[in-house]
This record gives sequence, C-alpha cells and structure tokens, in this order.
Amino acid sequence: MTRDDVVAVLERQQGAMDRRDWATFRTLYAEDARVESPLGGSMQGPDAIVNGTDAFFSAFPDAVILRQPVIVDGNRAVVMAEVTGTQLGAIMGLPPSGRAFRLPTTFVFVLRDGLIVEERRIYDFTGLLIQIGVLKAKPA
Repeated sequence: MTRDDVVAVLERQQGAMDRRDWATFRTLYAEDARVESPLGGSMQGPDAIVNGTDAFFSAFPDAVILRQPVIVDGNRAVVMAEVTGTQLGAIMGLPPSGRAFRLPTTFVFVLRDGLIVEERRIYDFTGLLIQIGVLKAKPA
C-alpha cells in the first residue's frame, strides 16, 4: 500500500466514526482484524470492533475525535488525537455522570490489502475515569 492508500483508509475510518456509520466502519476492518483498547479490551473481528466502538459512543454520544495528520511508515500508521466528550450514558455498569473529559489519545494501525488488521488505542484510562467521576484522586 502506498502512503496515500493508508491515509485514505484512515480518513474513511474517521469519517465513518464521526457519522456513527457502523456499516461503512465495519468494511474497513479485515475479518481477522484485532483492536486493543483500555476500555474495550481485546476485540477480534469487525463485528466485535463495531460493537466495542459503538459502546464507547453510547456512553459518550457527543464525543469528538480531533486527529492530527497521519504518520505513515509502510503499512503502519500512527495518529495522535484529542478526544473530548461528556459521559451521558452508562459505562462499566455505572450511571451517566454528566461530566466532561479531555483525553490525549494515540491510535496505532497496521493495514493489509486496503484494510485495517490491527489497531491499538492508547490513552490514560485512569485519567478518563477520574475526569468522569468514577475514581477519586487525592490532591497533590
């Protein structure tokens, strides 16, 4: 895949996620794709990836992902982003807090034949839980 091919797939993935267009989102992942996420855990296959991603947006329906330009090295890519939103739905069995969060995030991708085969979502999960009020932090 060329750099432009990788960027195009990731732009389609972002657009589908922004629109919550899970049918299109699903088509961008290989049947053997795997996503690792602090909140979603290990998700194997497009259906599990869609379900896990949709669960995030169900808890944070106003979430916005502001991505920086893609960094590409062959069939691998990294995207740094900032995710913001408000917990308006249940998460981990806990009711909505109505609290906002801001979360620096990094996405690491591996692509093959025009599809995403691996994705790792890296962010401060504990920091997210503190921001939405699930955990309490002692003042410094």
